[in-house]
Amino acid sequence: MVKVGEKVENFKVTASNGEEVQLSDFHGKYVVLYFYPKDMTPGCTTEACSFRDQHTNFADLDAVILGVSGDPLDKHKKFVEKHGLPFLLLVDDDQQLAKYYDVLKPKKMFGKEFIGIERSTFLIDKEGKLVKEWRKVKVNGHVEEVLNFIKTM
Repeated sequence: MVKVGEKVENFKVTASNGEEVQLSDFHGKYVVLYFYPKDMTPGCTTEACSFRDQHTNFADLDAVILGVSGDPLDKHKKFVEKHGLPFLLLVDDDQQLAKYYDVLKPKKMFGKEFIGIERSTFLIDKEGKLVKEWRKVKVNGHVEEVLNFIKTM
């Protein structure tokens, strides 16, 4: 598990464009790595569309947005197409990224308990060091909070 102030491990995963991407592909840029539970759900759609709507502002600050969930490639592609997302979604079906960033947590829905992704965002600096984390994210206002934090860097 990575901690704030530490260099993060490189990863190689499939992205929503069908290509393999690595964290090192984005060296020299800030990386906003946000974990969300599931494509096409209300909260996750709101969050993705908020990042979409602020995408240009992040790009102006040399920041790349990457969304991560355990959904398969075909669901990511449909999610991107339906909502016009201008950033990549990463396939974490083996949950290696979720485990490394410690976002798999016990959850309860409709009286059933399960392990799922806790909505979380991580900011990695231009040199690959974790500089900030947001856990137990509430969707409203979160994207603006991340953007404002990058502006202070």
